[in-house]
Amino acid sequence: MKKIVVLATGGTIAGAGKPGEDLGYRPGSISGEELVKSVPGLSGIADLEVEQVCNINSDDVSSEIWIALASRIRTISARSNVDGIVVMHGTDTMEETAFFLDLVLDVEKPVVLTGSMRPATSLAPDGPANLCFAVGVAAGCNGAACRGVCVAFAGKVMDAVRVQKVHANDLDAFDAIGTACGEKLPKFSVDGVSSLPKVAVLYFYADADSALLECAAGRSAGIVIAGAGAGEFSKDWIGALARVKVPVVVASRIGRGNVLPEGLLVPGTVPAYSLPPQKAAVLLRLALTVTQDPVEIHKIFRTFV
Repeated sequence: MKKIVVLATGGTIAGAGKPGEDLGYRPGSISGEELVKSVPGLSGIADLEVEQVCNINSDDVSSEIWIALASRIRTISARSNVDGIVVMHGTDTMEETAFFLDLVLDVEKPVVLTGSMRPATSLAPDGPANLCFAVGVAAGCNGAACRGVCVAFAGKVMDAVRVQKVHANDLDAFDAIGTACGEKLPKFSVDGVSSLPKVAVLYFYADADSALLECAAGRSAGIVIAGAGAGEFSKDWIGALARVKVPVVVASRIGRGNVLPEGLLVPGTVPAYSLPPQKAAVLLRLALTVTQDPVEIHKIFRTFV
């Protein structure tokens, strides 16, 4: 039987509320050990070891938690008696955590994230099925391949680059958007790093205030613009960007498609290519740990054509 370590971070899968109800619960209320013990048949899939990393709503995840989680995974994966790792995580920011881990981990053993849309105290919680599925993927016992870091959710296995939460309520809340990374995924070291540089994500909409750009530039090491269409924004924003002195990445608010260099409205900005704004922010934060040069940052983002 394969040895799988389950790292618990909280989220809806560990949420508790009024018995039988799906709303009004508190995420991160139940321990990982308690959750694993409560799932019938789970112990028959793999030999499990559970560790509590944190117990929070995933909206409260920080770069400090990301770095600590990556460090634990690296240490655990080095153990010869461990075959894979499952991370229980809240769904709201799961795609960002998965992407971060894929960018900083260089481990051969599968790292599988999962969670749930309903709390553990729901009348019909989806967490137990998702956890069983994720453990099976990590143990390689159900035919589903996991290369690098992936998300296993509602019977689907999705790579960390493409996975996105596409529905706020459905049990089948995740999908793989776009195409897989064409080149080798860039890897970053966070050894000796306690936190990542702050990056602001600004959403463009009709008549959006361009003063937000300069305000964000004064408080952040970089900016990601969630532009309209293929990274479009107004003349006011074009003018304001001329006064911004931090690296700027341009993504699309649509969620599908690409932002390409040929369509950039402001020279010196960086196209996000296929990355949505939230993942572009993760990559920019890591890129800023090694360079502030937009040309070099562009080379990093070009991996995601």
